[in-house]
Amino acid sequence: MDDLRPLGRSPIRITAIGLGCWQFSEGHGIAGAFWPALPQETANQIVAASLAGGINWFDTAEMYGGGRSEAALARALVAANRGNGDVVVATKWWPMFRTAGNLKATVPERRARLAPFDIDLHQVHQPYSFASTAAQMDAMAELVAAGAIRTVGVSNFSAAKLRAAHAALAARGLPLVSNQVRYSLLDRRIESNGVLETARELGVTIIAWSPLAQGLLTGKFHRDPDLVRSRPGPRRWLAGFRRRGLERSRPLVEALEEIAAARGATPAQVALRWLVDFHGETVVAIPGATHVAQAQENAGVLGLRLGETELAWLDGLSRFFR
Repeated sequence: MDDLRPLGRSPIRITAIGLGCWQFSEGHGIAGAFWPALPQETANQIVAASLAGGINWFDTAEMYGGGRSEAALARALVAANRGNGDVVVATKWWPMFRTAGNLKATVPERRARLAPFDIDLHQVHQPYSFASTAAQMDAMAELVAAGAIRTVGVSNFSAAKLRAAHAALAARGLPLVSNQVRYSLLDRRIESNGVLETARELGVTIIAWSPLAQGLLTGKFHRDPDLVRSRPGPRRWLAGFRRRGLERSRPLVEALEEIAAARGATPAQVALRWLVDFHGETVVAIPGATHVAQAQENAGVLGLRLGETELAWLDGLSRFFR
């Protein structure tokens, strides 16, 4: 089941689940510290498993290992015998301490890292920059006009900044197609801060990052609270991974496990399916994977469906996290 839906108001169609490629940072930089350094062969296997499961798009960023993730993704896609146009590729520009002119200055490197694949979606990675939102969108519009990128998105933008970006692109005759934000059953703040409502009004796709709350929604940390100590990055210090946080989310995780058992699925798959279905086609998700089995599990979400009663049950248990 391909589970295709529109990317904003663009002609691009993407699967409800994509592959987030943060973990391809090869251990470099701040972003790379969150993951073990994966060899290229593992990246190849993860991408191949994602493609075999029906996933048709991949999200990376300049910030992920200083372009190493982009290059690893491109190599993996070539190894899987995919060519330009066979998949949808998204990347992001890091705006902090930069002006809008840097967008045009760095896009050749983004294209070189991702070659032979075009940039189907280019996103402003976060809202903090020396440039105004309007200036950034003007630079993006020029890149579209030059054929350097196909569509424009943003990431971590508030409702107000989302409107500003949308208006600036609309003045150039272009749609803003996406806003990539943290969203999961354990972090539903976009439903109460206006981001989701604004996206639906403007026809902007929400791309959910950290859709499994860094693994909390798999249930493995509830089953073994000491497991987090063996994981790289800051998770061991986050409140959700401490015993009090685990008890707070346990009723939700137990419901995920019960639904998963009935559906022949996993708790992670149920959590992802809720995320991409509860608001119609507005939300898509980009779980990562460091093992082939995780990539296969993510892709398996495309063949899963939940009933209205199950969707409502999970909604009720997770409203606490709005």
